Amino acid sequence: MNELGRLLAQRIRATGPLTIAEFMTEALLHPRLGYYTTRDPLGARGDFVTAPEISQVFGELIGLWCADAWEKMGCPARVILAELGPGRGTLMADALRALKVAPAFRRALALHLVEASPALRAAQRAALAAAEPVWHDSLATLPDGPLILVANEFLDALPIRQLVRGEHAWHERVVTLDAAGEALAFAVDAAPSAAAALVPATLREAPPGSLSEIRPAALSLAASLGARLRQQGGIALFIDYGHGASACGDTLQALRRHQHHAVLAAPGEADLTAHVDFAAFAAAAREAGARAWGPAPQSGFLAALGMAARAAALLARATPQQAAAIESGCRRLLDPAEMGTLFKVLALADPTLPAPAGLAEEHAP
Repeated sequence: MNELGRLLAQRIRATGPLTIAEFMTEALLHPRLGYYTTRDPLGARGDFVTAPEISQVFGELIGLWCADAWEKMGCPARVILAELGPGRGTLMADALRALKVAPAFRRALALHLVEASPALRAAQRAALAAAEPVWHDSLATLPDGPLILVANEFLDALPIRQLVRGEHAWHERVVTLDAAGEALAFAVDAAPSAAAALVPATLREAPPGSLSEIRPAALSLAASLGARLRQQGGIALFIDYGHGASACGDTLQALRRHQHHAVLAAPGEADLTAHVDFAAFAAAAREAGARAWGPAPQSGFLAALGMAARAAALLARATPQQAAAIESGCRRLLDPAEMGTLFKVLALADPTLPAPAGLAEEHAP
């Protein structure tokens, strides 16, 4: 057991089992030993690769999508362009480069980044210094005003809780110690869970043994963002992997060096994620007054934004080695067998705005 594991074991002995959300929070964000606190996890030398690192076209298209959204908002003189979990700043750097064709929007925007990781803030500072970004620990401290927000692979890392359906009630799956008291282990709490109120209505009568994942932090984010968009105007774009309709199933996983890793082994040394429930997230935003568009498969969204044309323009002046990288990157983002279908795109918006580019169909309640 590593150092963080030993600390969590001490906590369990002292105060009892942890919810999976509590375990994820410590494993990812412990101030000294947390996964995001201690490392840059991205790239071939890290644990996973995100879309902006796969192809520059991804960030460029998102930048142009933001410019189009700004025009649909009536071209406000000042607008907050914010990103949640900006990674190394690659997406935003590519987006801002693409905005050379939209100089009025570029002049109007003020860049704000919501990032908890000191290591990643340093990388963002290097990539985006010319844009003079302002950093925040949470969405709550963003300044007031019209907002365009982007979040790529942000929701999947927010902590989840898992509930297991018993004969008559839902019970929380928790992290405790094994019989020998020497290793972290999963267990199911014998008492019914009050968190069952957050299980989507369509799943509440699921058969015994069913497992439902709920994400209170995401629901809170959707509610606060939905209220803000309704009151102050704007739009938010979320790109992540998950299911469009609420469904039961255990999707919690750990990744280390691009390989699956045991979830409870070596906490703080592997990334922890779970699939996003887009239906629950959109419902929370709608209840707060926003309108939800999508979710649409990433492949269809990027195709509608013109990925093929942008790739063709790059290929026209690429070396053979560059051409191979451009083609493989775009294929990975679009292929249903890779990221094209599992990854989905959802927009939350001021309800007075027209349909955003690439998302013509509103999510059904």
